Amino acid sequence: MTGLAVACGVVGVLVGSFLNVVVHRVPSGESVVAPASRCPVCGHAIRRRDNVPILSWLFLRGRCRDCGAPVSVRYPLVEGGTGLVFAVVALRVGPVEALPAYLYLAALAVALALIDVDVHRLPDAIVKPAYPVSLLLLVTATALTGEWSRYVHGLIGGAGLLLLYFLLYQLWPGGMGFGDVKLAGVLGLYLGWWGWEALVVGAFAAFLLGGIVGVGVLLTRRGGRKSRIPFGPFMLAGAWLALLFAQPVVDWYLSLFGITPSA
Repeated sequence: MTGLAVACGVVGVLVGSFLNVVVHRVPSGESVVAPASRCPVCGHAIRRRDNVPILSWLFLRGRCRDCGAPVSVRYPLVEGGTGLVFAVVALRVGPVEALPAYLYLAALAVALALIDVDVHRLPDAIVKPAYPVSLLLLVTATALTGEWSRYVHGLIGGAGLLLLYFLLYQLWPGGMGFGDVKLAGVLGLYLGWWGWEALVVGAFAAFLLGGIVGVGVLLTRRGGRKSRIPFGPFMLAGAWLALLFAQPVVDWYLSLFGITPSA
């Protein structure tokens, strides 16, 4: 298991390097393939030896080789953070058929959370393709295990969470963007496939986290009641908290009513 986590962590660092490009270019409609990465100050193309995740930033002390302009520390943080997330996912999911699907969800979460924080938008260019990719990855995992009930649960979870967010979007205009509605279907698919507990906890946790941060913003006077706070990161964080800790949370909640969870 440890070896798998290390291997996935290394892959995650490489994926994180690509996600930096995605986060920077997709919101503005640019291609993530061409042109090659360049320094935004002097325009020089970044050399291959200067494009090694984390290490190049450290070696160059966070500056462009050609003009000396500072390079944001966010780049190595995204790379290292994605590697850490991939390692944690590998430890939680294990060497099973569904691991590629949940690693994809991890990469999706990193990219969408950062973009939503930056521009308050969840781009269709990322969210829409996530539907067929996720369905394919999970149906492949299901075919290999033969547990088709889990795939049905995933479809129900995706449709259910999508409908819930659509209703909230209609009843609470301005409370969330339609990008949140579209993302809900993807998250519901993964949560439902994982289990009903994860689906319920994931749906609830998003609003709990959003509410806590919203109250914090008001108390610290960093915003008012009409301040726009991107909700996508809370949806993604809530989903991952559910995938990691749903069962203990459900067991604790039932214990408050004196109900002993079944083994």
